[in-house]
Amino acid sequence: MTQPGTLAALSCITQPATLSRVQRKSFANVNCSVAQCLEVVGEHWTLLIVRDLFFGVSRFDAFEARLGIARNVLTQRLHHLVEHGVVERVPYQQNPVRYDYRLTPKGRDLAKVVTAMREWGDRWAAPDGPPVQLIHDACGQPTTMVPHCSHCGARLYGGQVHPVPGPGAGDRRTLPAVAWEV
Repeated sequence: MTQPGTLAALSCITQPATLSRVQRKSFANVNCSVAQCLEVVGEHWTLLIVRDLFFGVSRFDAFEARLGIARNVLTQRLHHLVEHGVVERVPYQQNPVRYDYRLTPKGRDLAKVVTAMREWGDRWAAPDGPPVQLIHDACGQPTTMVPHCSHCGARLYGGQVHPVPGPGAGDRRTLPAVAWEV
């Protein structure tokens, strides 16, 4: 025999719930370069679109087919990337007008971000090995991103750099004086 209230409790578990869409917090007013980057490329699907642009995908239908993304979402993400100067629309056909999407210099600067995420995924989320590898054309071997000092060229290892307030820092007390792992 079922305990009183058990059916009601079970029905709330088994029936689908409709949740209102959760609004993402904006980082527009946060004085942090990571937060500002997330304002531009932090939405679901956006970095996969950028990844595919690096792979040479440039047409709306090709993004839609490769990613399995809804047309309205793809339209929104591409518009957002164009609005923020990461991608440009270049007409390739006039009647009707159709566009290629191409990375701008600002967009090409995301190569390090996409590469870092791919390498993290290769290490921590790809049990069968990397799905994609980058091959160095000069030696023909798989390569990974290795951090070097932009001033002296020395290879950077964990704990060899530390954060300090930069010229755009508002409150100079916000950064802890700790070593940064690279």
